[in-house]
Amino acid sequence: MVDITHKIKTLRTATATAIVKVSKPETIESILKNLVPKGNVFEMAKTAGLFAVKNTHTVIPDCHPLPIEFTSVSYNIEGLEIHILFNVKTIYKTGVEVEAMHGASVVALTMYDMLKPIDKRIEIGSIKLLEKKGGKSSFKNKQISTLKASVIVCSDSISQGKKEDFAGKAIIEKLEANDVIIKNYDIIPDEVELIRTKAIELSETNNLIIFTGGTGLSFRDVTPEALEPILERRIPGIEEAIRSYGQDRMPYAMLSRSVAGTIGNCLVLALPGSTNGAKESMDAVFPHVLHIFKILRGQQH
Repeated sequence: MVDITHKIKTLRTATATAIVKVSKPETIESILKNLVPKGNVFEMAKTAGLFAVKNTHTVIPDCHPLPIEFTSVSYNIEGLEIHILFNVKTIYKTGVEVEAMHGASVVALTMYDMLKPIDKRIEIGSIKLLEKKGGKSSFKNKQISTLKASVIVCSDSISQGKKEDFAGKAIIEKLEANDVIIKNYDIIPDEVELIRTKAIELSETNNLIIFTGGTGLSFRDVTPEALEPILERRIPGIEEAIRSYGQDRMPYAMLSRSVAGTIGNCLVLALPGSTNGAKESMDAVFPHVLHIFKILRGQQH
């Protein structure tokens, strides 16, 4: 099963369709008049589909168990064809397109089973996904021109060559995966004035500055103190999202003092200095945080 523990929960929707084709008009008439010996075809098939979608993970090995929070089934008759439309919604880490297709296929199979005593030439065809929303592809920032970023590692020990940087490199990897150009990568000691100067200077030529390190509670952790006075607008929602995501994975995340805000049209983030802390913070807000640059350029939400 694919690891989805790094993903965030979003509203996921999917719509699938299937077609049941009967061989004679009398079959359609029997369905509409509820004269099928096995009972109400539409209602029985709908019920079967509802059960099926909630148990998709027990049938398809690589599907994750997930909460199904809304399902609907509708029918449209076109000549000898019964078109099934199956909708599924959830708020979870992974999509529901397989669930929607599974539901549509079971509805079609149930209709076949109920109708075969009165029509021996029924066909099932065109089971397909019509639409899905809510995953990573829904947050692509195709309309944003190339973004430039600087990554600054704040660490006394790394700047002195006593340790190797992994957190900064993890941040760079995530940025590059989202088509953000890395303009600067620096390692500096935990000094308030140096951090502050870097932020002010780099904000003039970068869309994004990410500091990693110095957000804890030790005596030398001063990154928030350096940045808070120069941030023009704080963005509490980003800070809350980072800590909430981290807290689900590591209880010590509540001790982090991650900071987010803007200097002009530049987004400034201060993230933890641990490799996992940096990775998880990036997973918590990327790529959807890039939507901020549309807003800063005057577009609406």
